[in-house]
Amino acid sequence: MEGKGSQIRLTAGEIAQLWIQYLNDSASICVLSYFLEKAEDEEIKPIIKFALDLSQSHIQKITAILQEEKNVVPYGFSLKEDVDLTASRLYSDSFALNFINQMAKIGLTSYAGSLAASVRNDIRTYYSECLTETMQLFKNSTDLLLSKGLLVRPPSLPNLEKVEFVKKQWFMLDVVGEKRPLTAAEVANLFGNLQRNALGVAVLTGFSQVAQNKDVKQFFLKGLEIGNKHIKLFRSKLEESKLPAPMGWDSEITNSTTHTFSDKLMMFLTSGLISLSVGYYGTAVSQSPRGDITVMYNRLSLEVQMYSEDGANILIKNGWLEQPPMASDRDKLIRKKNQL
Repeated sequence: MEGKGSQIRLTAGEIAQLWIQYLNDSASICVLSYFLEKAEDEEIKPIIKFALDLSQSHIQKITAILQEEKNVVPYGFSLKEDVDLTASRLYSDSFALNFINQMAKIGLTSYAGSLAASVRNDIRTYYSECLTETMQLFKNSTDLLLSKGLLVRPPSLPNLEKVEFVKKQWFMLDVVGEKRPLTAAEVANLFGNLQRNALGVAVLTGFSQVAQNKDVKQFFLKGLEIGNKHIKLFRSKLEESKLPAPMGWDSEITNSTTHTFSDKLMMFLTSGLISLSVGYYGTAVSQSPRGDITVMYNRLSLEVQMYSEDGANILIKNGWLEQPPMASDRDKLIRKKNQL
């Protein structure tokens, strides 16, 4: 990872992105290793292996960058502590493929943001490589979903026949009994958020079955309640415009209740899904001129943020929340100096 700017100190943005990516990839190694261990479908196995190889490669590269900069490497997650590869099957191979496909979509957005936030040449090169690799993972997983008839296509809209301009305020406002049809962006966001919540519900269903800690199990059950409510709301908005809504993945979860993942790992993954929801809901608000949809997303986002706080409290209580890189507390340093 050498380059002309390799001696320039990492910026706060670069440190933040590398730090959280290390945690995400170390967690992914645990989940993907378990998926690969249980996989039976000979077409899906190579996709899981490819995703796993990428995460392992990222861990090695990030470790090298941080150590070169004299930065401590995050503790993260490990196969020894956070997953039992001998546990019974919890998710089907089809679910694993769908999960990887959704994570690849999220990775494309995440790596693009990391690239845009990077200054040093070697860091920009690294994230460019991550984008290229993830594009390939997305393509491979999408192609396989299509060939197996597992890909849920977003709704289509009629062809545009002429250019039109908005002439009435009802395009922006929610007039009782007179809601306009959804725009293409609103349809895409509702469909995407419904899909991601369906993924979250399936993940949490499995997690709730194998969680050991009582508080953690209750947290997952509350998440299931929230996720199912959001799915119902998004589905109703699509159905108002006579558009199809995707089904869930509940049938892809087994009845296993044996210990599979550590509660710490499952809480981390759930917290990540919560953060993604807040971000995607914010994007949906910015792209939706219809008042009732904006109000809905703002309300749901607040609910998700309150749920996130509950999760943070559980993480802190159990000593599972690894502290991210922070700026120096200058006031504390000054007070300490004066006490000498």
